[in-house]
Amino acid sequence: MTVDRLRPLTNDGWGFDSSCFVCEPRNAAGLQIPFHHDVAAQRVVAEFSLDERFSGAPQYVHGGVSLAILDEVMAWAAIAIAGRFAVTTETTSRFERPVKIDRDHTVRAWIDDVDGRLIRTCAEIVDARDRRCVTSAAVFTSLDVEQAGDAAGVAITGDAAAYTTRSS
Repeated sequence: MTVDRLRPLTNDGWGFDSSCFVCEPRNAAGLQIPFHHDVAAQRVVAEFSLDERFSGAPQYVHGGVSLAILDEVMAWAAIAIAGRFAVTTETTSRFERPVKIDRDHTVRAWIDDVDGRLIRTCAEIVDARDRRCVTSAAVFTSLDVEQAGDAAGVAITGDAAAYTTRSS
């Protein structure tokens, strides 16, 4: 990744606390994966390497952990690219090769389509040789301000409200 064209994505500044398992650096039990918006490519990307604490088989990252990473990168794509807070409503994934413990991997996501409140996303985890390990496609539904407030546990106001849809 070329760092100079990447914009860091963080939960700071939304007006509510986050303890996200995948991305939050303050969650000591989490993965703490830093995501970035590649503005030029219109992708959300992150590099990661996970140790044995996140294994399924001794040398492979647990499949559920890989799915959590894919879900998170696609959620960030909904925020950074589509400009919406959204939740997963449907997802499919395909495991093509193992995500190995203590090896470098990249995850990336992009928006396939936006249709009203529905955001269709795609993502993949690739190894250091850019070989696909896991692919995923998901449909996210964007949240209105009340739904976003319910998810965050606080009223959504200010800049964060711009990432919601109007109530129906």
